[in-house]
Amino acid sequence: MTDTVTADLGTIRLTPPIRPEYERTPEPVAGSSIERPVSLPWRLWQQAWLRKGLILIFLAILWEIVARLQGNDLLLPSFTDTLHAFFEDIGNGVLPGRAANSIDILVKGYVAGVVLAFVLTSLAVSSQLGRDFLSTLTSMLNPLPPIALLPLGLLWFGLGQGSLIFVLIHSVLWPLALNMYTGFTSVPETLRMTGRNYGLRGLRYVFLILVPAALPSIIAGLKIGWAFAWRTLIAAELVFGASSGRGGLGWYIFQNRNELYTDRVFAGLMTVILLGLLVENVLFRQLERRTILKWGMTR
Repeated sequence: MTDTVTADLGTIRLTPPIRPEYERTPEPVAGSSIERPVSLPWRLWQQAWLRKGLILIFLAILWEIVARLQGNDLLLPSFTDTLHAFFEDIGNGVLPGRAANSIDILVKGYVAGVVLAFVLTSLAVSSQLGRDFLSTLTSMLNPLPPIALLPLGLLWFGLGQGSLIFVLIHSVLWPLALNMYTGFTSVPETLRMTGRNYGLRGLRYVFLILVPAALPSIIAGLKIGWAFAWRTLIAAELVFGASSGRGGLGWYIFQNRNELYTDRVFAGLMTVILLGLLVENVLFRQLERRTILKWGMTR
């Protein structure tokens, strides 16, 4: 009986049932269209520049309404008066000159802070002593307001750009170093092992493995450092004044506040805002599009 079952099972395995094949043509769906037209308002609404522009227009209208209801140009000038002062000082060259002085100092301090942050972070990911050094310095100095170091900067570097660059480096260095170190430590171990298998060490390992993988955190740190440096510079110019006989936007705001030209004070603030928006939405946005968005590292 066992042999018979075995033989039967063998027969079943050798001759499995074959299902007949057939083709079925899908029937067309009547009354439906795969393509769906998109209206012009919807396509326009998908443009980020248009949405942000509408927000700015709404804020300008709200500003104009509140200023007219308040009725005191000394406390709150209207948006139209501020625009008039803004274009007037652009036409006579005052605002462009002040903005150029501020940007000149800002770029010097920002670049120096970025370089120092990269050096400290590279040491931190290379050795235990470097990690302890970075952790100790960030714990001590990161909570310290940059403007509080301005008196020391004046004592050490004198009445010139050196004191302003000193506080700018402090404002950029620590948040950027923390973001870079967080990005480096979050690099997957698979990528680290790949770099070591290719024999990468030192700066080549940092540039070819860690920096590309941690680029989202690095760009976020660069944006935070830029914002901190920008606000620190304006505050330092408000307190310190002109540097080497050349005043920036903070000095422009301070002078007009003393002379009670409130519309020009708001024009200076508008210039600071517009420059911030320009850097954020043009420079950093293009950097993101050419790197992390192109590589699919973020949405």
